[in-house]
Amino acid sequence: MGSRVLVVGAGTGVGNNVLRSLRAGDADLTLIGGHHDRFALKKSSADRHYLIHESTHPHFLESLRGVVEREQVDVLIPTSDRDVRRCSDLREEIPCRLFLPSPRVIALCQDKYELTRHLRARGVGAPITYPLEDLASVGPIFDRFAPAELVWCRVRSGNGSTGAIPVKTAAQAQAWIGYWAEMRGVPSTSFTLCEYLPGRDFGGQSLWLDGRPLLVKIFGRLAYFIGGGSTPSGVSSVAALAKTVDEPRVAEVAQAAVRAADERATGLFGVDLKENAAGEPYVTEINAGRPLAGTNLLDLTGKHNMLVTYVRVALGEPVGMVDERDVAEDFYAVRDLDTLPAIHHADDFFERVHDARVPEDDR
Repeated sequence: MGSRVLVVGAGTGVGNNVLRSLRAGDADLTLIGGHHDRFALKKSSADRHYLIHESTHPHFLESLRGVVEREQVDVLIPTSDRDVRRCSDLREEIPCRLFLPSPRVIALCQDKYELTRHLRARGVGAPITYPLEDLASVGPIFDRFAPAELVWCRVRSGNGSTGAIPVKTAAQAQAWIGYWAEMRGVPSTSFTLCEYLPGRDFGGQSLWLDGRPLLVKIFGRLAYFIGGGSTPSGVSSVAALAKTVDEPRVAEVAQAAVRAADERATGLFGVDLKENAAGEPYVTEINAGRPLAGTNLLDLTGKHNMLVTYVRVALGEPVGMVDERDVAEDFYAVRDLDTLPAIHHADDFFERVHDARVPEDDR
């Protein structure tokens, strides 16, 4: 293809996974990395690297434009919610292609409470969620849930389960929210209380053009990075162990959520879902405009590399697919600190492995 792609956030976990997927899918791409942190940038696997201003900096656009013009960049890919929103706001002033959802949709998806309310009003499964007016409102809201039920307490923006924890009592929720307000500067009005979902955890990534889904892939999260015991919630949207799955109902709900967010959906959408007690998948979050952290599992398995397809569609090239659910079952992504994410089929796990465990019958 010979195109030139700028990855904003190169050197981070997501950024490096994006670079890995693109390099594996099309060796002709020239990959350019940009980041505001020179230490993060040093970890990037891009062909060339540029230190740019942080997206909140007043000269971010100036530094970004300089890279785009110098490298004759064809497509820019932001890899964080913050960078997605800033690049979206500047899309008319950045001289290359940005294949992003509309600013309205990005803003909606980055507010978990507004998104949940929007989806439920349109018949898409999502947990019952209440925003907090202040710390005193925790008790009255807690009373709306059934006694003895767990309640999910979380911040209404951010990723990686920021500020999230299951609680049994209003007092626990008040203590948690009060801690974040005092120690982290997060006001109580940034929190929500919502229905706890005890079932399986899924992620779906899909590519859209003018309201048409082009490509859809689904995976299940089996363990969390870096171990559930290291976070009070015990879970995270970042999986340490994930598996490709064929779950038509999950794919259906994920697509319904994107359609509900924008009937003219365009770009990349990552949807997090969790099953309720009845086994029905509910949408907990939509990451609009950026790849999911575990994108390698979806790009390096199946018939289509989703990120390479993303670049082709961004450039206006035909890809010959509509609503294709690309399923490659039983592939696993294994991730840990200081190791390259590994993608293996289920049949591979006992290759060159000798089982030295004592059988239970012999103990």
